[in-house]
Amino acid sequence: MAASPHTLSSRLLTGWGGGCIWYLERRVTRESPRRFLHLLRNVNQQWVTFQHFNFLRHMYVTQLNRSLKQQIKPKPEPAESPFLEKTSLDEAKAEICEMRPLVPPSLSLSRKPSEKALIEPEPTSVIEGSIDLGKETKEEKQWKEMKLRVDDLPGILARLSKIKLTGDSSPPEPPEKPLDENKVKNTALVVSTTSAGFALAPAPFDWSCFLLTFVGTGLASCAANSINQFFEVPFDSNMNRTKNRPLVRGQISPLLAVSFATCCAVPGVALLTWGVNPLTGALGLFNIFLYTCCYTPLKRVSIANTWVGAVVGAIPPVMGWTAATGSLDAGACLLGGILYSWQFPHFNALSWGLREDYSRGGYCMMSVTHPALCRRVALRHCLALLAMCVAAPALDVTTWTFPVIALPINLYISYLGFRFYRDADRKSSRKLFFCSLWHLPLLLLLMLTCKRRAGEEGTGAPQS
Repeated sequence: MAASPHTLSSRLLTGWGGGCIWYLERRVTRESPRRFLHLLRNVNQQWVTFQHFNFLRHMYVTQLNRSLKQQIKPKPEPAESPFLEKTSLDEAKAEICEMRPLVPPSLSLSRKPSEKALIEPEPTSVIEGSIDLGKETKEEKQWKEMKLRVDDLPGILARLSKIKLTGDSSPPEPPEKPLDENKVKNTALVVSTTSAGFALAPAPFDWSCFLLTFVGTGLASCAANSINQFFEVPFDSNMNRTKNRPLVRGQISPLLAVSFATCCAVPGVALLTWGVNPLTGALGLFNIFLYTCCYTPLKRVSIANTWVGAVVGAIPPVMGWTAATGSLDAGACLLGGILYSWQFPHFNALSWGLREDYSRGGYCMMSVTHPALCRRVALRHCLALLAMCVAAPALDVTTWTFPVIALPINLYISYLGFRFYRDADRKSSRKLFFCSLWHLPLLLLLMLTCKRRAGEEGTGAPQS
């Protein structure tokens, strides 16, 4: 039976395509790799399907590289998470498998390794140690109920009220150390500046009044710090420097924290009001309100919180002065002004190293939103300390010896403030911060040394 014209054309096309493929295969196996592209240029007018080209590529690789033998390497097992426990020691040993070494780049690809490198199994003690470590890590990741012990309560309340003077106020170093609030907000420094204001006042030193002022101011400061931590729990958990606070870690309940703050605020204000004088009690109550109801919420709204916080830190020495004299005069304002200006180089330098932390917590600080202003304000108040030290003898608080002997430390902190303003780096901010730590105590000590006695005449002129 004669074949149809369509069948004959299909057979001819199939035979022609097979001949082309046979011809290309022979050329591939004989020609060098450089001639392969030329071969494709010669046959680019011919019909070659995608499957044919894959076949030619496969033939090219296998024929021209007979000496290349690929070594099959076992796929390494994925590293087991340390949180998963091993059921037995035999399963841990079974995971140790044989591995082949990698061929160095300098060797040819056709060279085979002469020996098999075997990894010796680890000792049993090491495996058991890793299993125990995995169990401990898993236990640490689990939620646990925090149980409050009576022995831990004093330490927890001390951290809640920020009684410690040092320890949590250093700038972060890699790795970062958790930090706490501004050092001037710590209860110990608040009490110290109040005592300095009481001692510098031009009045006889009354020990009973001093002790009542000391205790009342300390209780008021503990109450303010505790309420501050109560309000900032949701934000403190996002920051490295505050994530270890007692309320954030759940070491005490919010009810206990508020109860502790109430038990500190009520007797503290009462002691200052009826034990000392109503003016000092009013200043203590106003400072608690300013810190908890103005400064704390303002930190998330505006950079004006820094100026409000500086007022909070400036009131304690004024309270000491009013406790001794019962009145607000120029000397009290001068002491408050010195504390007010000192806080800007201190806190601005501290916050410069905590910009990432403040950004994470959502706080509006000058170092984050207005870095140039942060440095300018720090330098400006360093220079203001020079002027206020000169004003101290003019207001009959100290003798004229004080501005002279205080000039070196004031010039030094002003120099560091200028370096911080010019360099704007972490190194200069740390130097300024650490200088502020010893500058204030030394300055107050020099003021006490050069205090104008009650019997001396306040002429406002240098003493001969």
